[in-house]
Amino acid sequence: MATATVTSDSRVLLPRVSWETYERLVDDLSNQSAPRMAFDRGTLEIRSPTPEHEDLNRLLSSLVEAACEVLGIDYRNLGSTTFKRDDLFRGFEPDSCFYIQNIDRIRGKKRIALPADPPPDLVIEVDITHPSLDKLPIYAAIGVGEVWRHNGATLTINRLEVDHYSAVNRSIALPPLESSMITRLIDASKSTSRPEWVQMVRRVISELINRS
Repeated sequence: MATATVTSDSRVLLPRVSWETYERLVDDLSNQSAPRMAFDRGTLEIRSPTPEHEDLNRLLSSLVEAACEVLGIDYRNLGSTTFKRDDLFRGFEPDSCFYIQNIDRIRGKKRIALPADPPPDLVIEVDITHPSLDKLPIYAAIGVGEVWRHNGATLTINRLEVDHYSAVNRSIALPPLESSMITRLIDASKSTSRPEWVQMVRRVISELINRS
């Protein structure tokens, strides 16, 4: 019998889980925003986001949307949509995800079916404590081009390099944005009202464009 490992941040790790069991759970929980699951070749992680986790997730998602609007870039925010590949025995539900470069390929679609459809161009992942399952190999195998990971203090931008990720300073999905700038903007949200913060994000990005 598989033994579950429970971590401090409401995550449960289950080994030796079949792909069929994972798919049944995905179907059973398809209309719920939580818990979120990740599956990597027999290992299943089930997690329930905390308020701190979700606040960071929403801030980063709002920042991406504001940046796209200032830059005049079309986008589609698919939140924590389930992405899975039965040929790889891997699947994930991101904290947030965006189609930017590949938006035309999924425009108007109610369902995304990999690998016929492309994976998200940008995935946001908040890991305030050490994750019990490293999801970067899952994202890489499925082909997510860029992953933003925030650990509660700083943001790291990870760019896909064939089959692994490398940390970079500047976003590929949204080229003007840099990891240090995003970290500063997220820090600023702690002492600023949300409407003022969104205006600040727009202003900083506009100034960045004008300088370039």
